[in-house]
Amino acid sequence: MNYITGKHISRRTMLQGMGAAVGLPLLDAMVPANRTWASTEAGMAADKTRLVCIEQVHGAAGCNDLGASLNLWSPAKTGRDFDLSPTSMRSLEPFRDYLTIVSDTDCREADAKAAKEIGGDHFRTTAVFLTQAHPKQTEGSDVYSGISFDQLFAQRFGGDTPIPSMQLSIENVDQAGGCAYGYACVYTDTISWASPTEPLPMIRDPRAVFEQLFGAGGTPEQRAQRLQTDGSILDWVLAEMNMMRRKLGPEDQQRLDQYSNNIRELEQRIQRIEAQNASGDEREIPEAPVGVPDSFEEHVKLMFDLKVLAFISDTTRVFSLKLGRDASPRVYPEAGTNTPFHSASHHGGRADRVENFAKLNAYHVSMVPYFLQQLQDYQEGDSNLLDKTMVMYGSAMADSNLHNHIRCPLFLAGGANGMLKGSEHARAPIGTPMANVYLDLLHRMGLDDLKSFGNSTGTFSV
Repeated sequence: MNYITGKHISRRTMLQGMGAAVGLPLLDAMVPANRTWASTEAGMAADKTRLVCIEQVHGAAGCNDLGASLNLWSPAKTGRDFDLSPTSMRSLEPFRDYLTIVSDTDCREADAKAAKEIGGDHFRTTAVFLTQAHPKQTEGSDVYSGISFDQLFAQRFGGDTPIPSMQLSIENVDQAGGCAYGYACVYTDTISWASPTEPLPMIRDPRAVFEQLFGAGGTPEQRAQRLQTDGSILDWVLAEMNMMRRKLGPEDQQRLDQYSNNIRELEQRIQRIEAQNASGDEREIPEAPVGVPDSFEEHVKLMFDLKVLAFISDTTRVFSLKLGRDASPRVYPEAGTNTPFHSASHHGGRADRVENFAKLNAYHVSMVPYFLQQLQDYQEGDSNLLDKTMVMYGSAMADSNLHNHIRCPLFLAGGANGMLKGSEHARAPIGTPMANVYLDLLHRMGLDDLKSFGNSTGTFSV
């Protein structure tokens, strides 16, 4: 790493323009002369753990007796010598060294606890995934669940970033009022809760995410004017970027150029999607906002790319992502099946239909390696972003055919700054709450003063 002498650039420097504010990647120029890396503002920020929590709705095909016997989710062996090939996680094989699988934990707070709650599992489960708390049955505004895993982390460690956390979704999650079985739609609309009474809205439109990351500043009129042009957001900060570039060494100039090119390329992708969706051609998802791609894969990858840019600029370190909506009828032909998702999840325990649902699980998991590769490819300081990130992927439902919450799917990916050693499959004792895993992870991430989480009965170490 090359160090400059004299004045240095703050890690929180923003390139400002009319209705635009673009954060910077980590640069050598952010390290003052004669200072060790770890003692600097930039070094301490770069070494903070990033967190991404991803919900896969409806559990997994490998969570019923037949699916478990075929290892459609969990590998047969525990420890390091496990075989991913039969499982829906086989696409993660290239990242085995970053993979930690936790099998057989339960999310019993999603169970019905009173007769009137029976049948409402789809309308409780999403709210339970990251809170591990039982939602209050109500169709009004008096909702109550629990603070979520991601928000505990954000509240403790996200306060020094411009955006403490962001919540994203792939399907429509903006229904109002009551959904079914006496539950408010908000319980299925978000996985993130700032407090037991504060569910956080999720963003579906990549344009809206991009604007939150880079479109701050200026007046509403200035932002509207910028959006009406065909140019890039970078055009509005070009003067400041050129001034900044002249102060940097060759390596920093190259980093800044690569970063700005990534922003421009991502913005152009969003613009192409908006142009196509506004062209008048028939859409596969006619109700979706103009910035939302009809392609599930394209949508997910856009969201992942936005996360990577946010991590690079240290705009936020915490994301949650909801891949689908409970009871969704969406079809995923790329998975090798045309059975609608909800119908596929109710497989009746039949072998052919269980394996059909496993195709959908495998397809959803196959989106994750793209994100892991993007993180691994970006070098920041002395390591890459994947070494510094923890990705949590799972569901509070297990056997979707029975709507039960026993043997729920869960895996972790990334190094999390040494908290996860990877290449590990841990099988929990029968009856272990998933909350025990969460509590252990929260302790590892620095919340060691937390005595319990959700319905935890202790900790289960991965």
